[in-house]
Amino acid sequence: MGPGFDRPYHARHGVVAGVDEVGRGPLAGPVVAAAVIFPIGYVLRGLNDSKRLTAEKRTHLFKRIHAMAIAIGVGIVESDQIDALNIFHANVLAMRKALEALSIKPAFTLIDGPSLRWLAYPHEGIIGGDGKSALIAAASIIAKVTRDRIMVELHEKYPGYDFHRHKGYGTPLHLERLRALGPCPIHRRSFAPVAACRTATTTA
Repeated sequence: MGPGFDRPYHARHGVVAGVDEVGRGPLAGPVVAAAVIFPIGYVLRGLNDSKRLTAEKRTHLFKRIHAMAIAIGVGIVESDQIDALNIFHANVLAMRKALEALSIKPAFTLIDGPSLRWLAYPHEGIIGGDGKSALIAAASIIAKVTRDRIMVELHEKYPGYDFHRHKGYGTPLHLERLRALGPCPIHRRSFAPVAACRTATTTA
């Protein structure tokens, strides 16, 4: 994926950031968003939607993006905030935090998905943007690798759930551990499988 998709936005706005988030679906752990600004005229081969890359390729590109980008911001919203806000508004908050963490303020932002009137930055939503825009793809890789590393660290704190394997997603293994152990502090209580397990544990 080259910079061709992003080029008209650079021509129109100058400094442009790409933003994406990961962690909308898991039952545990944070939502993580990333914002990336590349120098105009950049070329970084191999960029793609993080979901289409192997873990090894994501790690390689994570290092390359950090070496090439002129600014990277990361926003993290923890599980208790997700429960308080709901997952949609938690996603918006994570994106806003990522943009606020940038050392350079972009004139315009490209985000994966539809435009969001709740995001108080000049932006355009690109459906399937992580497969079209190199900026968004880079943000998706930064967000994915960052969140995966967080979940590996959380496995050390809560080893019974094997977070290093499923990263908090509702896999059969995770659901089996959740039923056996009940929720831990990083589980999202507002998500139905966790709420059902919590009720069953409480009434048992």
